Amino acid sequence: MLPRYATVRQYGESEIVNKKSRFIGHAKPVSSEEEAVAFVEEIKKRHWNATHNCSAYVVGERDEFQKALDDGEPSGTAGKPILEVIKHRGLKNVAVVVTRYFGGILLGAGGLVRAYTDGAVAGIDAAQPIVKVLHKEIIVDVDYTWYGKLENELRGRNARVGDVSFTDRVRIVCLPEVAEAERFAAWITDLTQGQAVLETGEEKYFIEGE
Repeated sequence: MLPRYATVRQYGESEIVNKKSRFIGHAKPVSSEEEAVAFVEEIKKRHWNATHNCSAYVVGERDEFQKALDDGEPSGTAGKPILEVIKHRGLKNVAVVVTRYFGGILLGAGGLVRAYTDGAVAGIDAAQPIVKVLHKEIIVDVDYTWYGKLENELRGRNARVGDVSFTDRVRIVCLPEVAEAERFAAWITDLTQGQAVLETGEEKYFIEGE
C-alpha cells in the first residue's frame, strides 16, 4: 500500500461552454479498472444523446491501468488530453469522462484539446482533489495512572486517536502515519517508561488534514 497518494474525494461534475458546445466534466474515485470502465459506461448511458463521451482513467498503485478513449473525436484530441490532466495532477484511482454536446461550430484539433483539457479540469475540481495518507494502528494498553499524561501528550502532538476503551486498564488506538509508526511506538515506550503494552493493528487511509 502506498504511504500516500492523490485522488478525488467523491463524484463531481461541472460544465463549461466553448463556442456553443457544452463540455460536461465528470470525475469519480475508483478502486479497480472494472469500476472505472463501469463508470464510463454509466455516463455514456446517462448522456446517450451526447455527441461524444470521451474518457480516461488511471488505476493502480503504480498506475498499471491507464486508458484514453476519443469516442469518435479526431485521434488524440480528447482522451489523451483528459489522461494528461489526470497525470499532471498526480492523481491515482480516478476516472474522468468529458461529455460533449456539439454546438455547431468546429473547434479544430487545437481547440478540441483545450476544450477537453478544460472539461477534465472542471470535473476533477468538482470532485475535490485530496491526498490520502496511510496510517497504522498502534494499540496502547496502559494502567490508569498513565492515562492523563498520555492523553495530554497525544493532544499536544496532534496525534490521530481512534477508539479508547476503559476496563481494568486503558486501551488507546493511536493512528500515526505508517512512515512514523516505529518512531511513534518508541516515543510511547519512552514516555511511559516502558510500562505500556503495544500492539500493531490494521493499516488504513485517512484524508490529509482531516
